[in-house]
Amino acid sequence: MAKTKSKQLKVTLIRSPFGCLPRHRDCVRGLGLRRMHHSVVVDDTSQIRGLIGKISYLLRVEEN
Repeated sequence: MAKTKSKQLKVTLIRSPFGCLPRHRDCVRGLGLRRMHHSVVVDDTSQIRGLIGKISYLLRVEEN
């Protein structure tokens, strides 16, 4: 049985969450981003899309 490769997104923090709402900082940490220009690869799920949509002004998103 072959595993299907799920779509993934590369998310990069391009603006500092300093001065943002605490919920937005929590979203940044929830995505696994630790510092400016840090990138992570995450699965493309509706939950992740919700986090990205909430803090889209802080991020750069690319499809992998």
